[in-house]
Amino acid sequence: MSEKHFTDYPLSEEIVRALNSLGYETPTEVQIEVIPVALEKKDLVVKSQTGSGKTAAYGIPLCELVDWNENKPQALVLTPTRELAVQVNEDIANIGRFKRIKATPLYGKHPFHMQKAELKQRTHIVVGTPGRVLDHIERGTLSLARIAYLVIDEADEMLNMGFIEQVQSIIAALPGDRVTMLFSATFPEDVAKLSRKYMNHPVQIEIQASGITTASIEHSLIQVPEADKLALLQDLLIVESPDSCIIFCRTQEHVDQLFRELADLDYPCDRIHGGMEQEERFEVMNAFRRGQFRYLIATDVAARGIDITNITHVINYDIPLEKESYVHRTGRTGRAGKTGKAITFVTPKDNGRLADIEAYIGFAIPKVKAPSEEAVERRRDEFEQKLNLGPELKKDKREQLNKQIMKLNFNGGKKKKLRAVDFVGTIAKLDGVSADDIGIITILDHVTDVEILNGKGSLVLEMMKNTTVKGKQLKVRRGKK
Repeated sequence: MSEKHFTDYPLSEEIVRALNSLGYETPTEVQIEVIPVALEKKDLVVKSQTGSGKTAAYGIPLCELVDWNENKPQALVLTPTRELAVQVNEDIANIGRFKRIKATPLYGKHPFHMQKAELKQRTHIVVGTPGRVLDHIERGTLSLARIAYLVIDEADEMLNMGFIEQVQSIIAALPGDRVTMLFSATFPEDVAKLSRKYMNHPVQIEIQASGITTASIEHSLIQVPEADKLALLQDLLIVESPDSCIIFCRTQEHVDQLFRELADLDYPCDRIHGGMEQEERFEVMNAFRRGQFRYLIATDVAARGIDITNITHVINYDIPLEKESYVHRTGRTGRAGKTGKAITFVTPKDNGRLADIEAYIGFAIPKVKAPSEEAVERRRDEFEQKLNLGPELKKDKREQLNKQIMKLNFNGGKKKKLRAVDFVGTIAKLDGVSADDIGIITILDHVTDVEILNGKGSLVLEMMKNTTVKGKQLKVRRGKK
């Protein structure tokens, strides 16, 4: 098959430019299958493993299809977790950056009034968790009148987490004349029922799950008594010496305990679980994404769709309770065409769960021996030197794009009768600047944020210090990203 390119699709120049800036060179298999069907506005049911590029598969068509001039939301994306909602929202905002697509995330544990204010702005795409989206619908703060596209992402996880009734309530409130796209790594009967009930002759797409087989992930298990797990983990980390590794535990208590034990050994590690404050969870994930520490100890909350490239190892310190979770956990590695290792610790009590997992994934996970004392001693010096060097910080695929963008903050908004057109009209008249250099504009009562694109932020910042907007001299400063 000849290689596909994003320019082969009927995509606007602004979308293609953003994809180039993000380093998206050629579409993945799921993107090749989904993008043309989505652009034709057909219902879709997609079974595709985590890490296959699903977000861009629906994010690119959504950004292309929405009408920039429409103020009310036209697309709704539902995700099972807050982390995933924020990540998907960011990905969509980046894909739609040069088309000035405004995406708004809605999730719990984040101030409702701030989200309400965001929704009063022009919003093209809303990304949210079912509970908070339903809350906005019931309080009348999320307009559904113009919703033409619904995406249910990680549908199996959504139902697994008990969101089925909320999802059904949301669907019932949406316009009947819409395109519905459902994405799922696994396809239990509940997901099939959802698609039969709410979708109109959907196109079925199944991407073969190469990530479950040994093609991109090397699976193995080690049998170990519960009391010896920590010693085994230490030996394994010395021998494998992973650059970036997620260690999964079953409960928050296990995560906290293992984190303390590894931190006491001076291992570069952090933790994430559902009992932590949301901001702290975001901070930990962002630090892990940047490569500030090597070992992330996590409950399954971190397995649900979080996209961090270059995770070399996943270690199931505790075998998962749900067989589907094995797929989601191990799918954190071997992403985007890279290879990875998934190692599972199995205690004598775990044999029943192991049998369920193996029946589900369709193959026996190879048993391997624990590292020998000789192997551990042979690698110890090298491992300790690497610990002393500290982790290598990673380049984020979004860095290049964000380098070209500066957010400017003006001390005037709706209360001064200012509108987006006033800022566009003023800034586009500056020497060396055009309307194409102006990104998303967010106007609140007393402040306005304007994104300046194409590396022209500093130029605009200096000139606007001496330029009036609608006859008003506003204070302007560099805003936070």
